Amino acid sequence: MKSVFGVPLVFSFPGILVASVIINLPFAVQPIQRAFEGIAPNVREAAFVSGLSPLQTMRYVELPLAWPGIVSALALVMAHTLGEFGTILMIGGSIPGETRVLSIAIYDRVQAFRSDDAAVMSAALLAFSLVAIALVHVLARVRRGDPHGP
Repeated sequence: MKSVFGVPLVFSFPGILVASVIINLPFAVQPIQRAFEGIAPNVREAAFVSGLSPLQTMRYVELPLAWPGIVSALALVMAHTLGEFGTILMIGGSIPGETRVLSIAIYDRVQAFRSDDAAVMSAALLAFSLVAIALVHVLARVRRGDPHGP
């Protein structure tokens, strides 16, 4: 893989990044797809009639309208990546200061019988995940045009 990417992927941050993108892509596709499907066809047609090219239409019309879906996808992917264990351990290992992430640090604390430290880290990971999920729900409400409730 070094010949393809120019850097070794195993036990490196670029390797973790590539693996995370591949593993988490399904979590991003659905919110982004729904966001773009929610854009009315006549909005695109109006942009074309106004003289915008397809690239300009994407940049100035569609991306701003789909932004809540894109942010939702990013929040879901980030929350899932932080809690990912198997992929990170297999590709990145547990090199302190380079490839060790929170899920691996929790595992290391449990293995060292430092349950209190593992519990604090797990609570932080859970809190972050809950915030990410709340962000997704808030953005979904904003997308539907109802900022106060479902």
